[in-house]
Amino acid sequence: MKLALSLAVAALSAGPALAAMPNRAVAQLQPTKDSKVSGTVTFTKAEAGVKVSAHLTGLAPGMHGFHIHEFGDCSAPDGASAGGHFNPSGEPHAAPSEAHRHAGDLGNVEAKADGSVDFDYVDAAASFEGPSSILGRGVIVHANPDDFKTQPTGNAGGRVACGVIGAAKGE
Repeated sequence: MKLALSLAVAALSAGPALAAMPNRAVAQLQPTKDSKVSGTVTFTKAEAGVKVSAHLTGLAPGMHGFHIHEFGDCSAPDGASAGGHFNPSGEPHAAPSEAHRHAGDLGNVEAKADGSVDFDYVDAAASFEGPSSILGRGVIVHANPDDFKTQPTGNAGGRVACGVIGAAKGE
């Protein structure tokens, strides 16, 4: 009886760790204060990492910083509650093509003349499990382009949209 109770307590405290990890996650981006940017970012397990697909509207034409931030909290009007870039390894800020970079450094997205973005990219640093898990983190779109060198943010300006990455059903 004691062993059965111990196993039941262990299973309950392990929670989602006993469940299968998802193959897909989604973030619904909402505008921050004084912004009209919104959209959906889908994350799907891929052979070389995680495929990131973004469909956004309401942006000014041009390049905009695009990052995973440490907290899945978009409650602050300016998106500051999402914290800084997701950086579990303590790396410097850099372009997504660099070996040493924040796990959340996804680079820039380019808005067309109508303010829309359709972006697909496979990120080798992102994961759905372990210390690099993106689940429950925030996705931020910035007002300006990421310069890939200014520490620790890339000088990408204010946050114009925020969303929380949540596990999604299916593939």
